[in-house]
Amino acid sequence: MSDRFIEEFSKLDLNRVPSPCHLMHRGLLEENCRVLRGVMDRAGAKILLALKGFAQFSEFPLVSKYLAGTTASGLHEALLGREFFPGECHVYSPAFPPADMDELVKFVDHVSFNSPSQWRRFRDVVKASGRAVSCGLRVNPQYAEVEHEIYNPCAAGSRLGTIRSEIRDGDLDGLEGLHMHTMCEQGADVLARTIPHFEEKFGEFIPRMKWINFGGGHWITHPSYDVDLLCETILAFRRKWGEHLQIYLEPGEAVAIRTGVLVCTVLDVVNNGMPIAILDTSASAHMPDVLEMPYRAEILGAGAPGEFAHTYRLAGGTCLAGDVLGDYSFPRPLAPGQRLALLDMSHYTMVKNTTFNGIRLPSIASYVPETGEYRLIRDFGYADYKNKLS
Repeated sequence: MSDRFIEEFSKLDLNRVPSPCHLMHRGLLEENCRVLRGVMDRAGAKILLALKGFAQFSEFPLVSKYLAGTTASGLHEALLGREFFPGECHVYSPAFPPADMDELVKFVDHVSFNSPSQWRRFRDVVKASGRAVSCGLRVNPQYAEVEHEIYNPCAAGSRLGTIRSEIRDGDLDGLEGLHMHTMCEQGADVLARTIPHFEEKFGEFIPRMKWINFGGGHWITHPSYDVDLLCETILAFRRKWGEHLQIYLEPGEAVAIRTGVLVCTVLDVVNNGMPIAILDTSASAHMPDVLEMPYRAEILGAGAPGEFAHTYRLAGGTCLAGDVLGDYSFPRPLAPGQRLALLDMSHYTMVKNTTFNGIRLPSIASYVPETGEYRLIRDFGYADYKNKLS
């Protein structure tokens, strides 16, 4: 975790927001956006906010000053992007329901289809819209370096994207772009190694295209990311295939990494072979990637088991036996009422929250460093749980 991220959140008063609460640091968010804008300016690429990773639309007026638009995974995300984010509106789905496509063609700018059959099914719908909707095909170069198979879009048997052997003569007629997504939390070196596989499989189609979308998973704002290599890779690709090609990148995580925390409170401490602190948040309901990936969330001021004097197992408040964040140590004993901050919880957490067991959704707040203000954006209650169910 970057020292600056920890330094900034160490200054904040966690008692100024409700618990549990997603707390976004607007200053850190803008720093990420400036880095992304720098890539756009240097490489001539357009960077889109992937709403599947970060969709706190209260911050879209800020983000939209830097990025070119949004990319969505379906109708509702696309509607959110169009309503709150000026700029281009892109959408991709493994398969579009006909009713959704009827609505999408009324307002989106780009559609990436997952297969030639989807394109054949909807090309007349696109044409009948009377709008200049640019359509493309998501392709699968059958190469990726993703460590966890659950996040590998090019794993054997993947449904995501069309492999070369499934493209027939005429399948790409009328399409203007190719879209690939092969990465997850990775550097520019991975993109540089992936592009030759993309070119080998699909190079014959590139000259007829207007745009190429290199998808998401680019960790552009991570401290270790090689921004120079990314820009050089994009510029070299355009020199090879044509300066007319518009290159798109669509990270969600790079926009919001190291910008927010999930504030929670210790409710009780019990003992069963070791102290167990029960929190008012939940790995299962509020941060499912902790269990699905799995990964270990970092906590402000905490360490590995045994690193500090007092080690606890941190657990959520649902009935799921495995609703456990992990074991952590602290310099001082934990007590009911104490606030904790789970680090780097802006991306792929808020968008995955559920109300399992009727647990309350975390509130949403933003910290504005220029004024020192803690702005409560949204609180949730019983109605949010009830209205999902009947």
